[in-house]
Amino acid sequence: MDLDANRKLIATALRRIPGGDSAALQTLYRLTSAKLFGVALRILGEHGEAEDVLQEVFVTVWRKSADFDPARASPMTWLIAIARNRAIDRLRASRQSRRMEPIDQAAVVADSAIAADNALESAQDHARLHGCLDGLEARERNALRGAFFDGNTYEDLAARMSVPLGTMKSWIRRAMIKLKSCLEQ
Repeated sequence: MDLDANRKLIATALRRIPGGDSAALQTLYRLTSAKLFGVALRILGEHGEAEDVLQEVFVTVWRKSADFDPARASPMTWLIAIARNRAIDRLRASRQSRRMEPIDQAAVVADSAIAADNALESAQDHARLHGCLDGLEARERNALRGAFFDGNTYEDLAARMSVPLGTMKSWIRRAMIKLKSCLEQ
């Protein structure tokens, strides 16, 4: 099945869930659970914890799918954001200490899984996104990747990069504004 067909099935299933369609939830689970589990596992580093987060994600989808606004995000982006936020919340709640590599290492970490943007975006959009990311200053790019791809908190990133928390938040905000502007061109 091609990516466009998957995207359409995901969007259709998500639209049917607010009406209580459990078959739609099953379809959504079948199409997205592996990717969402991968997001949670990457952040938490523990299989059992990631499974719990995945369950929380689909309970949230069942309860809150009516809140989804396709004008604000694609269905997968919305689902990935829920998974990421639930995983970070769980990580904070458990106060686990994680072994963290310096932020400079984020650019060289290989990911053997299929990247979310490969599964969601066309090849042209993928190239444009990475072109825009490469156009950011190195510190902004590293901060953005640490926060959104690796699931690190602003506080963790600020400590690792030896900058005040406000500076880290500013870097990430500026990077997001630059990225948005570049992608809208």
